[in-house]
Amino acid sequence: MIWLFLKEHAQWFLFYVLSLISLNGLLVLDSGLYHVSILYLNSVYSVLFFLFVGWRFLKDWSHLKRMENQNFEDLDRMQSPYMSLLVDRFQQEYAHQTNELNQMKIQVLEERDDLLAWVHEVKTPLTAMKIMIEHVEDGKLQTRLEHEWLRLYMLVDQQLHQTRLQTMEQDNRLERVELHKVISNEIRSLKAWCMEKGIGFEVEELELEIVTDAKWLAFILRQILSNSVKYSHENSEVHIFMSQQQENWALHIQDSGIGIAPEDLPRIFRKSYTGSVGRESTAATGMGLYLARNAATKIGIKLSVNSKVNEGSTVTLVFPEQNEYTKLYGM
Repeated sequence: MIWLFLKEHAQWFLFYVLSLISLNGLLVLDSGLYHVSILYLNSVYSVLFFLFVGWRFLKDWSHLKRMENQNFEDLDRMQSPYMSLLVDRFQQEYAHQTNELNQMKIQVLEERDDLLAWVHEVKTPLTAMKIMIEHVEDGKLQTRLEHEWLRLYMLVDQQLHQTRLQTMEQDNRLERVELHKVISNEIRSLKAWCMEKGIGFEVEELELEIVTDAKWLAFILRQILSNSVKYSHENSEVHIFMSQQQENWALHIQDSGIGIAPEDLPRIFRKSYTGSVGRESTAATGMGLYLARNAATKIGIKLSVNSKVNEGSTVTLVFPEQNEYTKLYGM
């Protein structure tokens, strides 16, 4: 506090020194002031100056103490006319910026609601298209159409969850979930794509119940499994199994695909990052793992990836022993 005060009022001490030099010079040069005691005048001048500095230091220190204690009742009395003008100007600017920020928040919320409404509207023709595709008699054509429909559906689904992710805390429900059912449903939804590439799934025993949000867990698994199928070699298998890490259960999804380059691995969870492989494909958006990691974090799941080029990737989901939301809701 003392050092801050000295830095703030350094010009006072400079003025004091210059004044003292000028006064002493005047006393020495003016012959009419020879009888005046230079030591006496210097002492009086110095005492008065340091009394003033001490009074001002105590006043400033008192003001800062009140502000630290958030005691603003007598803030107007504490301000000098100059400071009062500055505070008024800052308050006006703060009110203006706050108003603009509120307007932007309202605009963003309106755009988010419009986007959600659009996504829901798109789902209706997608459902109709799915029914029409199921009635196509040509098996090969049906498989290709189902694959393209699936790509479109997953893009729409990804956009829907990306929009909802910001308010995920208001849109979750904890329940006991049978892990094998969730995984089976997501594998079934990728059936057309898997048939086209000849991808199979080797699923070990997953008889485990976890407390989590089933909808968001399904979304996370959907992003991971779709990546496994997308980057796996044709006529290969995806291995899904469980392990126990200390007191936590971990789910592993392992493919034998093209893998991820070491320089890309630390950045795969960044938004819109496609990596060296993604740049070669127009289908890559760089959003799947970013959204999966964010959603997983919010429901207490730790998501990590290990990979080697041309050997494949293993995505690991570590489920918490007791979810933080479980503590909150007492489940």
